Amino acid sequence: MTAQVPSPAANHGFGIDVGGSGVKGGIVDLGTGQLVGERFKLATPRPSTPDAVAKTIAAVVAHFGWTGPLGVTYPGVVTDGIVRTAANIDDSWIGTNATEVYRTALGGQPVTVLNDADAAGLAEERFGAGRDQTGVVVLLTFGTGIGSAVIHNGVLLPNTEFGHLEVDGKEAEHRAASSVKEHKGWTYERWTKEVTKVLVAVENAVWPDLIIAGGGISRKADKWVPLLTNRTPVVAAALQNTAGIVGAAMAAHGDGTG
Repeated sequence: MTAQVPSPAANHGFGIDVGGSGVKGGIVDLGTGQLVGERFKLATPRPSTPDAVAKTIAAVVAHFGWTGPLGVTYPGVVTDGIVRTAANIDDSWIGTNATEVYRTALGGQPVTVLNDADAAGLAEERFGAGRDQTGVVVLLTFGTGIGSAVIHNGVLLPNTEFGHLEVDGKEAEHRAASSVKEHKGWTYERWTKEVTKVLVAVENAVWPDLIIAGGGISRKADKWVPLLTNRTPVVAAALQNTAGIVGAAMAAHGDGTG
């Protein structure tokens, strides 16, 4: 069933967050960063080829009857709409013009494509844990890997890949992703020693004023953030599973993307 679309006179945008397990979308109030009504989710297709994902995105858009500009996240590096890496998604994406694939599937609607962590970072900086923070804000999402976003005074530096930084001879995400904690059965005390090493490496590279910790494990931030010993303040992400949708909608309207 198609959802009711709010008045086009309202300050609304539309965002879709593409993940390894689900494709989530919703209408966003760009003044508040809140979803307008429901969030709608469909399973990420298997195999997650460009055409299959594009059809799923079109189905999410059709659910809302949305016809204006929209933003879509991608779980990897995207430059000028071209996919450069594939993480938790089919390898056939590499080299694909995601913007054109999505636009075709949507009958020519304007589409902006950006990295998923970048979208979450935009949303958290504007409406979430980084609200009213000046200077350099770094978002790190701890999950299967480690995603990253860097924002300076509200403007995104796209496609940072801090999860692939080498830290003491090992990639950061192989050292400190939340999946590593689960696989090894580590306590929060043991895991945060590795997280601290990664945060110090990030701090030495960009000297942030604030670090926002995202990903599912951020819901239990009270159990581990106080254990960190890096120098920069660390706070838990606030928007949780809506951040990617909100940030994608922002990007479609040029908010924070330079």
